[in-house]
Amino acid sequence: MSVTAFAPETEARLALARQVADAVLFEGYVLYPYRASAAKNRLRWQFGVLVPPTWGAATEEHDFQHTECLMEPRADATLAVELRFLRARRRTVQRARPDGGFDTVPELRLADRILVPWDEGTEERVEAVVRVGELLGDGVTIPFERPGAEDTEPVLDETGRPVGRMIRRYEEITGALRLSARELDGPYRVMRLTAVVENTSTWTPADGAAADRDAALPRSLVAAHLLMGLSAGSFLSMTDPPEWAKGAVAACRNLHTWPVLAGEPGRADVVLSSPIILEDHPAIAPESPGALYDATEIDEILALRTAALTDEEKREARGTDERAAAVIDLADSMPPEVLERLHGAVRSLREVTGPAPAPTLATDGFPDEFGVPRPDTPWWDPASDAGFDPGHDRVVVDGHSLGAGSRVLLRPGLRRTDAQDLFLAGRAAKVEAVLHDVDGVVHLAVTVEDDPGADIRREQGRFLYFQPDEVTPMDGDA
Repeated sequence: MSVTAFAPETEARLALARQVADAVLFEGYVLYPYRASAAKNRLRWQFGVLVPPTWGAATEEHDFQHTECLMEPRADATLAVELRFLRARRRTVQRARPDGGFDTVPELRLADRILVPWDEGTEERVEAVVRVGELLGDGVTIPFERPGAEDTEPVLDETGRPVGRMIRRYEEITGALRLSARELDGPYRVMRLTAVVENTSTWTPADGAAADRDAALPRSLVAAHLLMGLSAGSFLSMTDPPEWAKGAVAACRNLHTWPVLAGEPGRADVVLSSPIILEDHPAIAPESPGALYDATEIDEILALRTAALTDEEKREARGTDERAAAVIDLADSMPPEVLERLHGAVRSLREVTGPAPAPTLATDGFPDEFGVPRPDTPWWDPASDAGFDPGHDRVVVDGHSLGAGSRVLLRPGLRRTDAQDLFLAGRAAKVEAVLHDVDGVVHLAVTVEDDPGADIRREQGRFLYFQPDEVTPMDGDA
């Protein structure tokens, strides 16, 4: 067994997979509105957190990940493994005193940013290259350690005068990567690969601090995941295995992680084992302008919302984290043509097989603008739209007639909402339109009151949508 830098060919294959792995590594790192004071950013690090064993035993969090997948290695193949995780670096902020000393403060205001205490994430890697033959039997164990440390950075104002400092502290982290393989019975030379990542820290929380997640995080592996690549051979898809391998795939045990094929589409020599369930060969949308750290949102919406933040909110975001500052700068400098690309894209067109129906011209006898003869009638009856006017239609809710201009309280329904809608529960909103879909269901298009981006949404016709039983009237409409 050797632990060394990857060969250039292996490095190139893993580099392509890292584009998605980076999104896993930083998913939820800092959420819109990208400020430390935002409620969404007060409970952080939700994916792939491997906590110290003594603390995990008293909570529902885990100190290990267990990955199993199937591979068909060729003779003398090697397995390259890269464990990646974030290490929480705790930052405190201090203001300089006239006597040369420093006081720890909740914030330090500068012209371009507001510095606040925060946990920064630094990327860590554990790399190994192992001959597949060495994995048989007891396999190999690769221990790793990251010692504690502390560093200090002076803070200067716009004139270059020292006004404070930031102190960043690392806590010690120890762990182990355990790799093993077993050849399965059958006509094919298939091996079940097992990869276990463990936090082996001996840290014990102080008395009464068993539930103090804040103390455990700097000693945890955050967003931990594995990249594994074969020098010769291939992995089997765990999502869509061949028929003969389905029983062996079902017998694999994956705890707190899930392996998928990654890297170049059409190849099966790289696996990403992620705490976030993905499909085979996941990819970053080519239209994405950069990391926004909030994959539960849509890039277009995030960009519009971020651009609409006030100058004071942007100052706080820039002082929260360098990555948050980069998001603010990205939104402020995004050209219109880049924003337009985020509105949507057609990824593929499905080929329709079988005999083509005889062309039917529209009643006017002319084909459509693409030169294709139009059918006699579309899939819906356009005459049914004639009786609807979103700007003037009304709907009765709790005895109140609601329409454009009405004020409502939002009460998202759990049976059909998402996590983002739940943050709007109890917020006041203005009805912009009453809409009817082709199934006859009524929807209220609304803008949230006190939302700095409401005017932008209204101009572009981009609203939030709720059904009548998800709102409570606020006005005296009757």
